[in-house]
Amino acid sequence: MPTLIEMIDGAARGVDDGFVFVADDQDLPDGDLLLSLTRFQAEGESLLSQGRRVGVKLLADQEVEALAYDLPRLSVVALDFPKFGDGRSYSNARLLRERYGFKGQVRAVGDVLREQAGFLLRVGFDAFEPADGASDNEWQAATLRYRHVFQRASDARAPVYLEREA
Repeated sequence: MPTLIEMIDGAARGVDDGFVFVADDQDLPDGDLLLSLTRFQAEGESLLSQGRRVGVKLLADQEVEALAYDLPRLSVVALDFPKFGDGRSYSNARLLRERYGFKGQVRAVGDVLREQAGFLLRVGFDAFEPADGASDNEWQAATLRYRHVFQRASDARAPVYLEREA
């Protein structure tokens, strides 16, 4: 099982993942589930009505708009990075936070590297499955690498030009 790192009160912490990813052709186990968009659309209503915590894994070419109606009932949206240079999941994370006001966990999965940590936080990710085997301490150091930012983002950090004015 991949290591899950969550940002808790500004600190990166390795945690046990309470969610089990279930492929479309697998039987559903008990407990909290992470499903593909296809499987969620087919079985999500039934699972949510059972009181289970449910999350959805979106591939980079899938749009968050498909989840708009169900977002208030989802616990996790995992956004896939098929390769580290594919930025579509950054856009999806920002849409989840800013347009749809999603309050649940936004998780980065796939080819996620610690060099991306600061950028992932800026657009609204708060949990990560690092592909490079980075520890929570290494991830924490990566989140603090850059003191200044140059534009506004979901994290509400002040851009450097506003710091200069103050």
